[in-house]
Amino acid sequence: MSLDIVGMGTALPEHRLTQAEAAELHTTFCGIDPVRSRTLRALYRRSGILTRHSVLLGASDGELATRQSFYQPATSDDDAGPTTAERMAVYERLAPVLATEAARRALSAGAVDPAEVTHLVTVSCTGFVSPGVDHAVIDALGLPRTAERTHVGFMGCHGALNGLRVARSFAQGTPDAVPLVVAVELCTLHFAYGWDPDMLVANALFSDGAAAVVSRASGSSGRGSPTQTDAWRVAATGTLLMPGSEEDMSWRIGDHGFRMTLSARVPELIQAHLRGWLVEWLAGVGLGLADVQSWAVHPGGPRILAAAEHSLELSRDHTADSKAVLAAHGNMSSATVLFILDRMRTSGAERPCVALAFGPGLAVEAVLFT
Repeated sequence: MSLDIVGMGTALPEHRLTQAEAAELHTTFCGIDPVRSRTLRALYRRSGILTRHSVLLGASDGELATRQSFYQPATSDDDAGPTTAERMAVYERLAPVLATEAARRALSAGAVDPAEVTHLVTVSCTGFVSPGVDHAVIDALGLPRTAERTHVGFMGCHGALNGLRVARSFAQGTPDAVPLVVAVELCTLHFAYGWDPDMLVANALFSDGAAAVVSRASGSSGRGSPTQTDAWRVAATGTLLMPGSEEDMSWRIGDHGFRMTLSARVPELIQAHLRGWLVEWLAGVGLGLADVQSWAVHPGGPRILAAAEHSLELSRDHTADSKAVLAAHGNMSSATVLFILDRMRTSGAERPCVALAFGPGLAVEAVLFT
């Protein structure tokens, strides 16, 4: 049995800053010398990002130094900024707020009564707390206290696609299931001080956001059930863990935030493995690459998106929505691909559609929508 999407919702922190302002803040926090500052600013300019949102901002305008207070200039070469405990305290306070708003909007868009929700799947890789986001969403929205909870944690940028796989499994086992998937990421809590090449890239790309999807088993009845002709249907899911790539992308807990490893080999690995695997996976559901009419590709960064385009011979039109979301919001980790899908559904993108996202491992996750 397939899964029909009946409503989607997204939420962003109230305040944002431009990419140029983000580069200026980075330079200030870390006391970077003029030569390295030029390199840093060039990295930020090449990111494909224009603006990013953060829960740490208190305003979108005005003097940069007064718009946030969480990160202070380093006082020495050994100063690594706030501790992980301090960062997690902010996550505990603010992640539920953003997640709840995205879930509220998804339920409203799908005309689904909160009392109908049978399963809640939460997704996040930027924070840990228990009781967690799931408890907060249930309390804030009045979801049934018997809703079955599952958390997809620490899986990186493809986590929301794993969440959709979990929701589809629930629908297959329970025809009357109404799963709600909520992805929330506060990536800006993990800004890294110093001159670590891996974390410089992460600092330049990542941002905050939340997105939610409410769904029903295909063909089920319900107030928010879409018609057979307009539903975006999760028809199949697939995954590939690329061989020999364990150290090319990772996400580990440090004493001063979570730390990313992102090697220069990632685009090469995508070009080497993506196409062959995807052709085989699509053949298993009776499709070829040429049959796919639209693509929701997670923009992990310009080089990763370019590698996917090259491997699959995608046109600029195929990745226009991915680039638009990246430009406006940055890389919100797992929530990003749902922002792209929401944009595509709203604009009436053609199907079949394939959503792709990459994460630690190096892994690729795929979802086919028909």
